[in-house]
Amino acid sequence: MNIGGNGLGMPALWLAATVVLLIVEGLAPGLVSIWFALGSFAALIAAVLGAPIWLQAVWFFVVSIVTLLLTRPLAKKYVNGRAVPTNADMVLGQDCVVTEAIDNVLGTGAVSVGGKIWTARMALSDGKAPRGAVLRVMRIEGVKLIVEEKSDKLEGTT
Repeated sequence: MNIGGNGLGMPALWLAATVVLLIVEGLAPGLVSIWFALGSFAALIAAVLGAPIWLQAVWFFVVSIVTLLLTRPLAKKYVNGRAVPTNADMVLGQDCVVTEAIDNVLGTGAVSVGGKIWTARMALSDGKAPRGAVLRVMRIEGVKLIVEEKSDKLEGTT
């Protein structure tokens, strides 16, 4: 098939683009290039049917953009957005009780929250908290809870 005197040049180009984009899609985590693979496949069909190069390019861009706009929200929700909160996330914002005095300088400290013992550090770089203090969990860094002071203490746990 001779299209515009280029032999199979444009269909071969679009076929190669489709294959490369599908390979990239297969190797990448999540959806990254499927829309452009569909666009290049549409351009391949246009090239095989004898469409001029400008129309092939239009088909590539239109199909890529339309499929991206139609499927991207679903892809983000169901494929890339599958972050499952762990039980560790449930301690954020919770009160905790210091079970081992926290001293950021010495690198010591542990708290009890939700029935579990965690190593802990104060949010302030030189922070300290005595055993029995009631603190609030601000964030998790690695396997340590980063906590901040509260004004009240549990009774009888000094």
